[in-house]
Amino acid sequence: MPRAAFTTLGCKVNQYETQKILESFQAAGFQIVPFQETAEVYVVNTCSVTSQAEAKSRNIIRRAARQSPGAALVVTGCAAQMRLNRADDRLADEIIVPNPEKLQALDHLAEARPDLVAAAQAEPSQVAAPPGRTRATLKIQDGCDVMCSYCSIPYTRPVMTSRPADEVLAEARLLAEQGCREAVLTGVLIGAYGPETGSGGTGFEDLVRRLARESGLARLRISSIEMHQLTDSILELAADGSVAPHFHIPLQCGDSQVLKDMNRRYDADQYLARIEEIRRSLPQACITTDILVGFPTETEERFENSLATARAARFLGAHVFRFSPRWGTPADAWGDPVSPAEKQARAARLSEATAETSLAERQRFIGSLARVIVERPKKDAPLEGLSDQGFTVRFNGPAELARTVQWVRLEEERGGALWGEWAGAERPAGLPMSLA
Repeated sequence: MPRAAFTTLGCKVNQYETQKILESFQAAGFQIVPFQETAEVYVVNTCSVTSQAEAKSRNIIRRAARQSPGAALVVTGCAAQMRLNRADDRLADEIIVPNPEKLQALDHLAEARPDLVAAAQAEPSQVAAPPGRTRATLKIQDGCDVMCSYCSIPYTRPVMTSRPADEVLAEARLLAEQGCREAVLTGVLIGAYGPETGSGGTGFEDLVRRLARESGLARLRISSIEMHQLTDSILELAADGSVAPHFHIPLQCGDSQVLKDMNRRYDADQYLARIEEIRRSLPQACITTDILVGFPTETEERFENSLATARAARFLGAHVFRFSPRWGTPADAWGDPVSPAEKQARAARLSEATAETSLAERQRFIGSLARVIVERPKKDAPLEGLSDQGFTVRFNGPAELARTVQWVRLEEERGGALWGEWAGAERPAGLPMSLA
């Protein structure tokens, strides 16, 4: 039985797609092994969001080639697509699969190396989530046409597509049957889901509503979503418990001029106003974000504006990353005037500020109740799970609570998590879900 090893760089969409590719290889009879082991096939799902991500992708591919000379190197994802766009050279054993065809990676392997596929003993199976997992990613959409000036994604995932709603619901039900309790809905531009791109007539809000009512999952969580696509209807679903009140809303920069140069569709004041509207409508909501530092037009003064906006937004968490020119984007022509040292310094200051707001956000829930999906316990450790709002909760209780939904009275913040007392599977009376 030939062995296949998989690794993923980048976003939740990539993680979902790698799992689907893995399942197709597993169904064809390949033995799945860890990526660091010897294999006949290595599948690398790459990322191109930054130059560092592209460099890491290249290093992983070369390491696999050295590890198992003669192995097939199936390379896909955004960095692979960018290499196709640029007509870059490839290694002798590389099979580069275009992004739109990545779920057909097995077919590309069969065309290039039929000996490997013929050697596999087909044993059809359908596995939507690894055993023991309480949370899974569920992709509903692909493609982006926003054309932010710094971003390569519209060049590597240009086709806007929405999965048919019935297909998404069927996969969600299968996840629930296999023991998953939460699905994280993901896409490249998730709020663009709709009938214009293949959903079969269903819009984003209706899909979320249908999944909440019919999937059998205990909790839905929406991954990264643009500010203007997070509608009041979605907030209403979060208010009634159908959707987790945790939203990842990219800021990208907190200076209005830089946002304009980035070709974002809002300014800093509009972003903050929308965040406040969300919190007034849904006091228990928590917000996480992405923020870029070192954009070519980000002066020191504009960075200070961005820092002030991030503090005012009171994020639970932030992914802070540094600008790097992306081939073919408008910003590529503007150069890279902010030095690496200055980018690192700005990233550190921004990370420190958002760590402070994160602590304050967690602390405001002390004295309230949290709904938690309990993970599998670690030996000699307290139980742990993720709250609806997206923070880690730890408490003492029997191991049998694993993979169940429980309520916890939150008592203190310690070590980046909230600790509390187990309150049972039913919500107790007398305490709010938040004190905001």
